[in-house]
Amino acid sequence: MLSKKETFIKHSVLVYLMKKRYLDSIKKLDKFIALFLVDIDNYQETNVNLVKYFTNIKHFPGVYITINKPFSTLADTFKRNGVDTNMIIFIDAVSHMHQSHIPDAENCFYLRSPRDLSDISIAMTEAVRAISQDEKFVFFDSLNTLLVYSSQETVARFMHFLAGKMRNYQVDGIIICLRKDTDPGLISEVSQFCDATITV
Repeated sequence: MLSKKETFIKHSVLVYLMKKRYLDSIKKLDKFIALFLVDIDNYQETNVNLVKYFTNIKHFPGVYITINKPFSTLADTFKRNGVDTNMIIFIDAVSHMHQSHIPDAENCFYLRSPRDLSDISIAMTEAVRAISQDEKFVFFDSLNTLLVYSSQETVARFMHFLAGKMRNYQVDGIIICLRKDTDPGLISEVSQFCDATITV
């Protein structure tokens, strides 16, 4: 049986190798859309590492669309992990569902509901246009959470539409999906709109 120290070292090595593998995968791509299939255990770490890759390494500003966690929670997590959140415009479609008081934030669009896909699309357009730098990214978190509010068919159509807009804007696009919580048919359909499907 491994000691606590040995277990920690083994885990750290595995995390490093996993992170290196998926970051190497996207480094080879240019103006891409990638579907990331993640496990619940590495969901947060994967999101943080990907955002850090764009903001801290490539120095790209970006748009982070969250259907999953409130802006306040995300901003705290990113700041704790060394992400410059001033480089990101957040689109928060979930806070109004769970919080009565929403604090103002200069870099966040608060939407009324994740059910209103038109609002998400319009907010993304406004946010992308607000970034003057040519090189930028759009991060969508997450595909499976959207299924809580809309049918699988609607989600598939919306993601096709969103991927088309990402290509039109010439941004790097990341779509996060919890693998075990999502129908394989939907994953297969959405992967057709993407340049790469990466399992983490």
